[in-house]
Amino acid sequence: MDWNWFLFSFEGRINRAKFWLAAFIWFATIFSFMTIFLFVVAGILRASGYDFHIVSTKTMHPAFYLLGSPLLIIGAWLFAATAIKRLHDRGQSGWWIAPFFIAPGLLDKLSDWLDNPPLTLPVSAFSFGLSVWCFVELFCLRGTKGPNRFGPDPLAPVSTHAASRWDQQSELEFVPHSAGPSPGPHVKRGHE
Repeated sequence: MDWNWFLFSFEGRINRAKFWLAAFIWFATIFSFMTIFLFVVAGILRASGYDFHIVSTKTMHPAFYLLGSPLLIIGAWLFAATAIKRLHDRGQSGWWIAPFFIAPGLLDKLSDWLDNPPLTLPVSAFSFGLSVWCFVELFCLRGTKGPNRFGPDPLAPVSTHAASRWDQQSELEFVPHSAGPSPGPHVKRGHE
């Protein structure tokens, strides 16, 4: 498998299994970073006499943001690339990433901002509904059968027999008769 294409390209299609693999890679990377940050960096800072608290009342420690920003950028690219390829497998444009991933976050911020509980409930319910639809669409449903406008079906069987067959007819070279020796006697005989 071409890992650069799989994790970083926005072209083509991937099936559910590969999307689950990408999600596992992404979450394992985030979990590993959190573990390393919590135990290693916190231990170093505490050993140097710095009173280190990972979570304060309002924000995380600035070292967390400094070390986590590159990982967040790479992880967001990885997740967007694989999600768009998965949307392509479902026959949908990559622009569906906006209502699936951006809109729920914006709606949650809107529900936090609203001061009216009767308005907050429908906004939160709509945000939750979009998140559930996204999960079902990307993680549960099969892609379109056969090729679509984004590429071939990733689950289509690969015919190794057809690829390894040698077409002998295409290798024959037909040469016109004029390319050969002249039609007269061309062999000399010794005693004539």
